Amino acid sequence: MLTPLRWNAITVALLLAITLPTAAQKPAPQTANPAPPRVFLLNAQELATLRAADAKDPRRQEVVRAAVAAADRAMTEGPFSVMDKPVVPPSGDKHDYMSRATYFWPDPSKPDGLPYIRHDGQTNPENRKITDHEEFGRMSEASRALALAWYFTGNADYANRAALLLRTWFLDPATKMNPNLEFAQAIMGVNTGRGIGIIDTRPLVDAVDAIGLLAGSTAWTATDDKGLHDWFTQYLHWMRTSKNGMDEDAAKNNHGNWYDVQVTSMELFLGDRKEAIDTLESVKTRRITVQIEPDGREPLELARTKAWGYSNMSLEALCKLATFGDEVGVDLWNFKTADGRSIRAAIDFLEPYAAGPKKWDYQEIAGFHANALEPTLLRAAAAYHDPKYAALAQQIGSDRDDVDTLLLRDALPGLH
Repeated sequence: MLTPLRWNAITVALLLAITLPTAAQKPAPQTANPAPPRVFLLNAQELATLRAADAKDPRRQEVVRAAVAAADRAMTEGPFSVMDKPVVPPSGDKHDYMSRATYFWPDPSKPDGLPYIRHDGQTNPENRKITDHEEFGRMSEASRALALAWYFTGNADYANRAALLLRTWFLDPATKMNPNLEFAQAIMGVNTGRGIGIIDTRPLVDAVDAIGLLAGSTAWTATDDKGLHDWFTQYLHWMRTSKNGMDEDAAKNNHGNWYDVQVTSMELFLGDRKEAIDTLESVKTRRITVQIEPDGREPLELARTKAWGYSNMSLEALCKLATFGDEVGVDLWNFKTADGRSIRAAIDFLEPYAAGPKKWDYQEIAGFHANALEPTLLRAAAAYHDPKYAALAQQIGSDRDDVDTLLLRDALPGLH
């Protein structure tokens, strides 16, 4: 019986996946050499290999409990829709996504509070009244959890529910989201939407992998797949050609990274390999070289009131881009400028603060939480084959035993 290590699963993407059907579930058909699923943040070959592994494998048994538990929770969530919000966007079409600027508040010196003013790092709770942002994230996470459980257990209920969530958000004419973010992160009294709002849909990558996991299920049809292909084609076109999209593409901080994560994910889904390679190659000069100093500092993130959180958030996106790069032969992990700017330099800059020898001397109004670096450390341990990253991840991790944590741990030899 394995003893779970201490880990913290902070919005980390799955690298590997393993599971075992419960007694009440029909196992998925297995072959000696199963075809890998068409996924991009997950390790497709490892998924297929572990799907065919012996059902008595103890790691597989450990992970399936977490995977099935996550799927069972997701069975009771949603379906989610942009039609759920209690307000109508400026377009008059409720199918348009809508959200308000996270850190903007009414001006107390004005009778109507307009225009709203910025308090960086301080979330205005009234924004939660518009539900699109929260529901998009929950839809993406839940559909991935359900699809992953189906992929390994063969339980059609999971596939049916995942398909329902995806169809409701993207495809059903009565409930679908229009493929644009014209009205995301609006500042009251200033504008009706901004390029910055494109970061709202960064969980899109989970929905993309959910679609790949569902391939072969009777719940997900060729018509569904074509419908998603068309939706992503339209959304990607909007991202590339709209003012909001071009503004976000030009962002020099974490927003630019997350823009590239979404664009690359859609390019890979659509089979646009050349475009994906071009996007990832540009990360070297447009993101890493611009954002990271030779000593690893990320100045634009360090200037924020949540400097630790945003430094980690920016690195998370870069690590996901590096994972996409592994898919198409673009090595972002080891890219380094002549003066030393690199993903690894940024990791190594944050490492001593997480480990404890150095005290964080930048602003962090949300409180310093060392384990925010853990997902990046786990990916770094795998990418660089450096046990020091895994050791620190274990040191700063908290007691969590969910599927994301277990799968990331299992990706590292000697840590299970």
